[in-house]
Amino acid sequence: MSNDTLAAWHRMVRDHDPSGLDTLLADAAVFHSPIVHKPQVGKALAAAYLRAAFQVFFDPSFRYVREVVGVRDAVLEFEVEIDGIAVNGVDMMHWDEQGRIDDFKVMVRPLKAINLIHQKMAAVLQAQAAGQ
Repeated sequence: MSNDTLAAWHRMVRDHDPSGLDTLLADAAVFHSPIVHKPQVGKALAAAYLRAAFQVFFDPSFRYVREVVGVRDAVLEFEVEIDGIAVNGVDMMHWDEQGRIDDFKVMVRPLKAINLIHQKMAAVLQAQAAGQ
């Protein structure tokens, strides 16, 4: 199942299309943000954060530069340039027996990038909340 889950994730990133998140995420998915100290629990919250990330991170400069893949998990190192700042980070994901992502953690460096991402993610999440 790992190849299907990872392939679906890569397809969404490549196409800049988060519409498959509801299918790909488990109901009890947990999202760990590099900014928010408390894990975001549940599919709706995890999807909201990941949809915001699609807007902030996934531009033409985004690319995965390394992957470490296990039977039910993966660590994907990425690079992207946002507002002239080089961002380096990792997406760490785990999926359940049905191939649905049940844990997603993002880690980012350097500090300048974290501060910028905090600002941009907050704006997108606020806009999402206002639109609901």
